[in-house]
Amino acid sequence: MAKETRFKMSEERLAELKEELTYLQTVREKEVAEQIKEARSFGDLSENSEYDAAKAEQGKLYSRMAEIKNLIENAEIIQLADDTGTVALGNRVVVRDVELRSRDVFQLVGSQEADPASGKISDESPLGRALIGRKTGETVSVEAPAGTLKFKIMSIDK
Repeated sequence: MAKETRFKMSEERLAELKEELTYLQTVREKEVAEQIKEARSFGDLSENSEYDAAKAEQGKLYSRMAEIKNLIENAEIIQLADDTGTVALGNRVVVRDVELRSRDVFQLVGSQEADPASGKISDESPLGRALIGRKTGETVSVEAPAGTLKFKIMSIDK
């Protein structure tokens, strides 16, 4: 039997996915069905670009709905770690690049919530994997295309 894939996410992310699915099922699906109905009224379906576009949109819609259902069914809600002093999912971590001396703040999240531009990194990313389980004051090494990067953990917050 195949191994079941679990998707780590916060309660907030799960709620967002449920809300999006409800919107797609109640509002967007009706809109697309109306587009298809309208396009059919134009006549010959073999040369009807509006119909083709509406059917393509319907395919994307159903694909996204299936994707969201899979994420919801296989969601694993991350629990914020007790204050153990080690980096865990949900923590905000302040790190300093040892070489450049630049300071960055990251929040460790599940892969479904990762958004590096806003400082949310996945626990599955190279930096995320390097940080998990580490303590304040430790230095971690991360392999990157530019070479090995070293970061010192300055602080860990819930």
